[in-house]
Amino acid sequence: MPLVRIDLIRGRRPDDIRAIADATHRTLVDVLDIPERDRFQIITEHDADHVIALDAGLGFERTDGLVMIQIFTQSGRSTEVKQRVYRTVAKQLEALGIAGEDVFVSFVENGPQDWSFGFGRAQYVEGDLAVPGR
Repeated sequence: MPLVRIDLIRGRRPDDIRAIADATHRTLVDVLDIPERDRFQIITEHDADHVIALDAGLGFERTDGLVMIQIFTQSGRSTEVKQRVYRTVAKQLEALGIAGEDVFVSFVENGPQDWSFGFGRAQYVEGDLAVPGR
C-alpha cells in the first residue's frame, strides 16, 4: 500500500512509461518510507481527447506530456509529507523531461478497514500487516 493510478496520454514508449512508474514509486519509498516491494500501480493510457486537465485558474497550459497520479493510501500523513511527495515526484519526473505544469498529483485517503490484499481478508484489521504510521 499505497495503490497508485497513473494516467497518461497515449503515445509514450514502454521504457518511458516504466521510467514514470519507477520515479513515482521511488518517491513513495523515499518520502513515505514504504518498503520497496510495497508496489501497487495501475498505468492507463488514454487518447488525448479523453483527458481534460485544465489549470484550475493558475494560468498555465498543459501538454500531451501530462502525467496524472492518484495515490490511494491510509489517512494520517501530514500536509508537510504530502507536499514533499508533490515536490519530489515533480523533480523526479522533470529529470525525465516532463514539465512541472504537466504533473498532477492527488491523495485519496481511507482507513485500514478499506484494504484486502488477497484471500478475501482485511490484513490490516486482522493484524497480518502493521497499519502504516501507527
